[in-house]
Amino acid sequence: MKLHPELQAAIDHGVHGHLVTLNADGSAQVTIVWLGRDGDEVLVAHLGDGKKIANIERDPRVVVSFTMDGANGIGLHNYAVLHGHGRLTDGGAPELLQQLAPRFLGEGVKFPPMDNPPAGRIVHITVDRVGGVGPWAV
Repeated sequence: MKLHPELQAAIDHGVHGHLVTLNADGSAQVTIVWLGRDGDEVLVAHLGDGKKIANIERDPRVVVSFTMDGANGIGLHNYAVLHGHGRLTDGGAPELLQQLAPRFLGEGVKFPPMDNPPAGRIVHITVDRVGGVGPWAV
């Protein structure tokens, strides 16, 4: 699915996303993450093998939500909910985190703040459906 231009711009500017994955018992696991993108694919970097990685390996269904500036005609704050599927690739996490870090921590920052960080993994999210409040909601 093609991301609405306002969603692309928000991700490119820097938004904290709420990444929801599914635990083995079906309950939700939520993590605050930095969002990047490659075209219409949403990207999330992880240095370790946390719960969200294990959840995506078992069940690739994910949801990402984030708030945006503005409101609709009746005053509800704009937000987006991206429903999709995550695909994991090995490596590249430190590079993506460094690319995203200035958006969240300021220019000139080194992130991850360590020498030789682990290669980590990247979650590539293919968006199947978009909801929320704003012109992107269908």
